[in-house]
Amino acid sequence: MPGSVARVSQEEPAQPPEELEDPVPTVSEIAEEIAEEEGRRYPSTIGGFFYLWVLAAAALGVAWAWLGDDWRLGVTWIAGALLAAAGLRLVLPRRDAGMLAVRHRIVDVLLLGALGGTLLFLARTIPNQPGL
Repeated sequence: MPGSVARVSQEEPAQPPEELEDPVPTVSEIAEEIAEEEGRRYPSTIGGFFYLWVLAAAALGVAWAWLGDDWRLGVTWIAGALLAAAGLRLVLPRRDAGMLAVRHRIVDVLLLGALGGTLLFLARTIPNQPGL
């Protein structure tokens, strides 16, 4: 109809909720949380302790193979550390495995066991090289 005014609905604009259930933390809150976490200097799980043990044993093996007279002993230490990690990953539950848990349990166990077994096999079967 000419001359009639169309009605415009005057709905109230949506009000943002005052308190979100899961608010986004501010930069300072994140920095405080990181600072609190950095205070701990020990593994939080038993698997973290075993991971450090495996890492130390493998480092000892690398050092022995590099610096020692018998490279086989160093490679055997590395293989033993990997096989121990496979065994620990097999028996520890995921929440306790710490850094030993990277993938699914069976994948971790198979990869660590295969690598450790292969290194042990090679260290024991490679013949001595005369003159070296």
